[in-house]
Amino acid sequence: MKVKIFDCEDETDLEESVNSFLESIKNLVDIKYQVGCSVYSEEQIFCFSAMIIYY
Repeated sequence: MKVKIFDCEDETDLEESVNSFLESIKNLVDIKYQVGCSVYSEEQIFCFSAMIIYY
């Protein structure tokens, strides 16, 4: 079993990265998705991440 982690600042970047990676694997076990948000000064900062578990 293996794990691949993706971390992006934009949800569309994460989507493209994950979809591209999924084309290269055959045995998907699970995908975990998470969104983090914080405030720095007056700016909102988002972090979109995914963990793919596969064989």
